[in-house]
Amino acid sequence: MAGDVNPFESLQEQIDDAAAYVDVDSGVLERLKHPERVLETNLTVEMDDGSIEVFKAYRSQFNGDRGPYKGGIRYHPNVSRDEVKALSGWMVYKTAAVNVPYGGGKGGIKLDPREYSASELERITRSYATELRPIIGEDKDIPAPDVNTGQREMNWIKDTYETLENTTEPGVITGKALESGGSAGRVEATGRSVMLVAREAFDYLERGMEGASVAVQGYGNAGSVAAKLIDDLGADIVAVSDSSGAIYNENGLDARAVKQHKRETGSVTGYPEATEEFGNDDLLTLDVDLLVPAALENAIDAELAPDVSADVIVEAANGPLTPNADDVLTERDVAVFPDILANAGGVTVSYFEWVQNRQRFYWTEDRVNDELERVVVEAFDELTDVYESYDVPNFRTAMYVVAIRRVLRAAEEAGTWP
Repeated sequence: MAGDVNPFESLQEQIDDAAAYVDVDSGVLERLKHPERVLETNLTVEMDDGSIEVFKAYRSQFNGDRGPYKGGIRYHPNVSRDEVKALSGWMVYKTAAVNVPYGGGKGGIKLDPREYSASELERITRSYATELRPIIGEDKDIPAPDVNTGQREMNWIKDTYETLENTTEPGVITGKALESGGSAGRVEATGRSVMLVAREAFDYLERGMEGASVAVQGYGNAGSVAAKLIDDLGADIVAVSDSSGAIYNENGLDARAVKQHKRETGSVTGYPEATEEFGNDDLLTLDVDLLVPAALENAIDAELAPDVSADVIVEAANGPLTPNADDVLTERDVAVFPDILANAGGVTVSYFEWVQNRQRFYWTEDRVNDELERVVVEAFDELTDVYESYDVPNFRTAMYVVAIRRVLRAAEEAGTWP
């Protein structure tokens, strides 16, 4: 793991790489590399035993040229100011990559949610929502779930905001439960877009998905959904991992059964049909046709990259490759399809949820999935058009070129004034 690699610096390097292929003023470029504002706050919350704990929390609003800020909220011990800045920046270019009319935002609380009860997490979440209240809203900033958060936390934030504002505004947040104004298809959306990009990538590269070997690092929502949907295409999921370790079977694992095992035991390890168990780094270097990194950022650095043996990488996590690792894999002709497209299903269906909330008219899951497929396939085609038309080194740079152009056009059309 490249824990010492600053994700915000990685984002800025990726923007610089793509900007070399775009006609952009240096001052404007500098603006595109920094957030417009960052909220940093301390949450003081009473625990179940009556003690008081203080939690560091953040919300970064990176760029709003194309619409309201949009991005998830994560609960994790490694949450930091630079991390949320980086993630909010990636959201800007992710929404632009799939042409969803949003800017980019991201938030988080520095804690390990496993150490707290449900009632403590509710109080922490509502305290955070109270701090966010002045800067969020369906036309301002629309949070969503991320690592270690889900429908429950989004429902708490929605209720806190609506109670304090004395209003009904389901579009203030996305990723909610269906009964609270959520969208059908939202839970599987990120994993579904990973599958769609993998499918399109293999077709573009003239490779067959049937029988292709696949390793998935990270078996949370995105990784497990991607695994089962890729399995449905006829590929063989030979290895998966979570924080406890990795499991392997060269003949393929039952992606759904592994998920059920994880629900029952808390980890993928110990799955009875696995023939081997090993560490995450070993999974990342398996000789497979497709590798799906679906955990946290910086999973593959320049030290590990030479040992990566996959032919194709589709990024389900945000920033799983460091820029130096990207350079190594580009030199080795490993086809890397970037996070800002591959995992954009979540924000795309969040946009659909927001639209449904605004209209108070809700879509069927089939319609949601059909619209998501259309958006992802169109974005993939734009990616490959730029890749073939410009002398860009890799697919990531091509996708950033598409995204940066969209953000620049919006900024130019709005103009600059004091």
